[in-house]
Amino acid sequence: MTNTFPEFLQASGPDHAVAPAHVFLRLLTALVLGVVVAWVYRRARKGVSPGGSFPTTLVLLCVLIAMVTQVIGNNVARAFSLVGALSIVRFRTVVRDTQDTAYVIFAVVVGMAVGSQNLWVALGGIVVVALAAAVLRFQARGFVSEEPWYLLTARVSVGQDLDALLKPVFDTHLAERELQSISTAKGGVAVDATYQVRFKQGLSIDSLLKNINRLEGVHNVEIERRGIDDD
Repeated sequence: MTNTFPEFLQASGPDHAVAPAHVFLRLLTALVLGVVVAWVYRRARKGVSPGGSFPTTLVLLCVLIAMVTQVIGNNVARAFSLVGALSIVRFRTVVRDTQDTAYVIFAVVVGMAVGSQNLWVALGGIVVVALAAAVLRFQARGFVSEEPWYLLTARVSVGQDLDALLKPVFDTHLAERELQSISTAKGGVAVDATYQVRFKQGLSIDSLLKNINRLEGVHNVEIERRGIDDD
């Protein structure tokens, strides 16, 4: 059968088989270093809300890229195939958040690993990614997860001092808050103020809403989750 790829695209060097133990070691090392990357991100970007799944995605991507590297090896044609496959799947697949994108890449890489006869890379990747997902799901402290971020919009009468009105309630219920936008409403007789907020541990949304609604001059309060993650 005629070779469909030019010879110079077949490989840039010998494609040696890697021992299963080395495959697992590399993937576990990627997992550990991915955790470090996520921890650094959380410390460096404290107070910024990209969505709760983003640090988890960073960890998974470290493992997935380690898988990709072992699948490709020295084969340039395989690298082009991976780029094409990821482009098609990524832009034809509707994803809800960054973690879903990571799993799309996961499925593509596992398929390529099997197709290129790197079975141990596929099996090792499945084991390590499953381990990472389980650890990150249940490890609910530190670098991975904190209280989720919400967008809170309060509508108050024009002329009210927002800071003086809302600060006592915010100080009681919120660990962090940041004013995102402010605009007039109801033909200029009210003001909509939108805050990015994160609750103190153990305090509920209901309690905050009830306390804000009791304030004189507050017409309406809305709150929505930022970066939705399934439990």
